[in-house]
Amino acid sequence: MPTTTRAAVVESGGAPFTLSDVVLDEPGPHEALVRMVATGLCHTDLGVASGALPFPLPGVLGHEGAGVVEAVGPSVTAVAPGDHVVLSFTSCGDCRNCRAGHPAYCATWLPMNLIGGRRADGTSTISRDGEPLGGHFFGQSSFAERALADERSLVKVDPDVPLTSIAPLGCGVQTGVGAVWNVLRPVTGSSVVVLGAGAVGLSAVMAAALTPATTVIAVDKVGERLSLAKELGATHTVDAGTADVGAAIADLTGGQGADGVVETTGSVAVLRQGVDALAARGTLVVVGAPPFGTEVSLDVNGLLAGKRIVGLTLGDSETRTVIPALVRLVKDGRLPLHRLIGTYPFTEIDQAVRDMSAGKTIKPVLTF
Repeated sequence: MPTTTRAAVVESGGAPFTLSDVVLDEPGPHEALVRMVATGLCHTDLGVASGALPFPLPGVLGHEGAGVVEAVGPSVTAVAPGDHVVLSFTSCGDCRNCRAGHPAYCATWLPMNLIGGRRADGTSTISRDGEPLGGHFFGQSSFAERALADERSLVKVDPDVPLTSIAPLGCGVQTGVGAVWNVLRPVTGSSVVVLGAGAVGLSAVMAAALTPATTVIAVDKVGERLSLAKELGATHTVDAGTADVGAAIADLTGGQGADGVVETTGSVAVLRQGVDALAARGTLVVVGAPPFGTEVSLDVNGLLAGKRIVGLTLGDSETRTVIPALVRLVKDGRLPLHRLIGTYPFTEIDQAVRDMSAGKTIKPVLTF
């Protein structure tokens, strides 16, 4: 049976989120109906809502959901009604990268998650007054009281951990953590620099604090965020508004430069600073996404010292391995994610957007 639910709909690029009754299709063979408990708000949602990406609007966004499974399609085996789940990105499960444990680089990733707005077979998951809406966002479209989610978007989690406290794991947190754990993989005594102390950057700081890196440097222009970074495990901070970032990194690393850099800001000027600040054989992970088609100029001879620049999607995570581990770290107090979260009733989604855009809240989480 189709399900009627309340959703936050973006009518057109640049329009606000407006609450509207929509109809969810009945679960397909590999889909589940999830009652949402909480969902994080991410810059990717705002980018699509602004019209910057070619997602079909009107549509329903949201891709950091957490909730309780209510019903499952006939072929679903990973979850059952009553299970607590964190919702993350979807993937085909059968291409070369999916089979190799890298579903964030699925051959169908872009249409299935970011710009398609429909299932792989072209059918719609959400409609209003008989007209299809853009949906299936990251396989979930969780800005709604109920979501029709792909089985591969669902990760069963410990029911003793409040879902509001772990909703952001599905995108922003696993992205920052994965940049450090899956790409940089710091060795004993190494240095990690995080450019930008937003939700992704602070997640990278927390992840770096759980590695053998002995120098963890957070860079931002906002003093409160730098102070928080210190509390979350940064050994040093650099105020990019007043300091020469390259000189500061050189000084804090004894002239060696950084072994690893995580660039979260999406600014090509900051990206260039990060590459220039790398040590020989150092690696910079590109996480922040500027508008499509953006290019950056680099000093080619500077790269010949073995520097590596690696692009990253969603932490290069295998979600069913990574997310339960992160939930355990949250539960044990070793990943203090609550320090980033500010909660808002779902009906106040536009206030959450304003607070996030103004920098008042690092990671807004909408509650149902």
